[in-house]
Amino acid sequence: MDDSRETLTKRAFVTGYPVRHSRSPLIHGHWLKTFSIDGSYVAREIAPDDFPAFIGSLKDGSSLFCGGNVTIPHKETAFQLADRPDELAEELGAANTLWLEEGQLLATNTDGHGFVSNLDARQPGWDASDVAVVLGAGGASRAVIQAVRDRGIGEIHVVNRTVERARELADRFGPRVHAHPIGALREVMTNAGLFVNTTSLGMDGDRAPEIDFSPLRSGAVVTDIVYVPLMTQILSQAEEQGFVVVDGLGMLLHQAAPGFEKWFGRRPVVDDTLRNLIIADMERH
Repeated sequence: MDDSRETLTKRAFVTGYPVRHSRSPLIHGHWLKTFSIDGSYVAREIAPDDFPAFIGSLKDGSSLFCGGNVTIPHKETAFQLADRPDELAEELGAANTLWLEEGQLLATNTDGHGFVSNLDARQPGWDASDVAVVLGAGGASRAVIQAVRDRGIGEIHVVNRTVERARELADRFGPRVHAHPIGALREVMTNAGLFVNTTSLGMDGDRAPEIDFSPLRSGAVVTDIVYVPLMTQILSQAEEQGFVVVDGLGMLLHQAAPGFEKWFGRRPVVDDTLRNLIIADMERH
């Protein structure tokens, strides 16, 4: 009699191009082990030209995956190819989490969930302020702006070197979002309670510009979606100036939890054990 174990094993993936440095397999592997689930989560590096065929194999079942994560540069295409993207993905025009349900491919974007859940865990009360400043207007800023707006922050100031890109985000996310050129940074920081860096400034130890955080209100929170290094230059500057800082690692960890629940049926917990596991891996590489 054939062994049916393979058909019972839930299989999920992360795909991107490149994707070999993704820590998602380590995160989900930890949770699979924690719950003693007979499942797997693997990285699949798929070139853009091959991505539609990969999604096709997911839809028709030939890939044997029940769903997975999508990262750069496939998020927009994943949204377009999904049968039923939810409202979050619709507004963003991008999806990072896919799963099969009743013969259809569903899609959402959990980046915003990851962002606010990290702040909730590391600095409860961060949303007491009514003014936020978001530095950068690239793709990574979309989910942050959406999540901060949906949390109820009244004013969100997006500052970018190319102000036209910031205006595109203001148009997309509504009247509470305001676009500014980089020269207006100090002015819009006045009395803001949240400062978010969504740019790659300071990533992998590169130099970041000096920022005077003093216009922020007392007790303001400064956070960075970059997590390599864990303490970025922007966070170091803010901390030296007396502000509370929250690193970006938790965003990566928390955004992974909803997908795990969709694929494997258990809601995982983001705890210090997982955080320390990922930090140890970062230190080795």
